[in-house]
Amino acid sequence: MSEENIKLLKKAGLKITEPRLTILALMQENKMSHFSAEDVYKMLLERGEDIGLATVYRVLNQFDEANILIRHNFEGNKSVFELAPTEHHDHIICVDCGKVFEFNDEVIEKRQREISEEHGIKLKTHSLYLYGKCSDITNCDEKKK
Repeated sequence: MSEENIKLLKKAGLKITEPRLTILALMQENKMSHFSAEDVYKMLLERGEDIGLATVYRVLNQFDEANILIRHNFEGNKSVFELAPTEHHDHIICVDCGKVFEFNDEVIEKRQREISEEHGIKLKTHSLYLYGKCSDITNCDEKKK
């Protein structure tokens, strides 16, 4: 049990439970990934964990509400979750297989701030999702199966 994770859950006002600690650790091991509740459930099953799908949904929603995770609803896909990022990033999503790529481009960020200011908007936050098709046809086709 990670002492840091226990502190994080307490700070968020969440009771310390084994499912919460297990799911949080799993998400931390895969920091650069985006997972649906079903993905998390499958990974837990592969590890021999006895945590039901309903519990996974409940914990992910609680983590989202507590800002431990961020929920994304990419176009046409179910919700996916990632650890709340420490630095801003944007996303490119393959419309065929659903793979998510993260990126940060200061030129794009600067231009978004300029456009906001031109319209008299003081930008607080934003999300940029770009949709396209993978260039890696083999892996993309495998993920669709």
